[in-house]
Amino acid sequence: MIESLKKKVLSGGQITREEALLLNSGQDKQSLYAAAGEIRDKMVGRHFDTCSIINARSGRCSENCKWCAQSAVFKTNIEEYELVDEETCMKMARLNNEYGVDKFSFVTSGKALSDRNIARLCEYAVKIGKQSGLNLCASMGLLKKEQLQKLMDAGIRRYHCNLETSPRYFGELCSTHSVDDKIATIRAAQEIGMEICSGGIIGMGETMEDRIELALTIRDLGIKSIPINVLNPIPGTPLEHAAPLSDTEVLTTIAIFRFIHPDAYLRFAGGRMLIAHIETEAIAAGINAAIVGDLLTTVGSKVKEDMKKVKDLGFTI
Repeated sequence: MIESLKKKVLSGGQITREEALLLNSGQDKQSLYAAAGEIRDKMVGRHFDTCSIINARSGRCSENCKWCAQSAVFKTNIEEYELVDEETCMKMARLNNEYGVDKFSFVTSGKALSDRNIARLCEYAVKIGKQSGLNLCASMGLLKKEQLQKLMDAGIRRYHCNLETSPRYFGELCSTHSVDDKIATIRAAQEIGMEICSGGIIGMGETMEDRIELALTIRDLGIKSIPINVLNPIPGTPLEHAAPLSDTEVLTTIAIFRFIHPDAYLRFAGGRMLIAHIETEAIAAGINAAIVGDLLTTVGSKVKEDMKKVKDLGFTI
């Protein structure tokens, strides 16, 4: 079954929800992981895409997403500030450019960044564009097309907006906005020519069926950069006591995402410290991208260490 579905994908076909569930229920996980890695190698090669992010606005978010330390609804004791200063932003951009990171992304808390702050970050983006070879991205909430156009005009070519989980399950985790709101922002960005980065978080109490539904929804949107976060339970949030996923669940999720997205960049993102012991296996099962550096409110991985690791595994950066 694994071999026949691999051949289907390599010949240009798409697996169905039912076929993805069959992959999950199979006992030979090692063959599943190997097949996913082969699909990645044949469909997109051995290039590893890297992105670094800056926490450009921290805390004070009005939304009630149960996983998030940034929400003002929960008491998580994170650092709060309205906007990162220009000097800090430029310094981080220069360092990442020197390390050879491909993309640099402005990430802000809140349902939607204000026009005033958008204008300020656009000024930063123009300066970074003039001083480096970094490709610029942004994750600034549920923006309107006019706001997204301002980002494009400043040189920001990719917009990030995670769907987080399946449309079915999302309402269990957040009631202040919906997956449809997120999709509206994604489509608005696509309409003006922006690339999209969108994935989700696994380990929030969802089922494998939910993860597959998430992957299929992302496929329907034509998205080719897909962060796969593993929940890092934050004290003070409703998910602080969430049970960790098994290694098999994590690796199987990655492999099934690769079968559904044969030519995409599947990206390590949040929660990497929780799966550090299986990162090599995860790469073998289909990962070919990562957010590198320190991640927002939790420690991520160091840029130099990431670069060395993926090169040692035979990837180009």
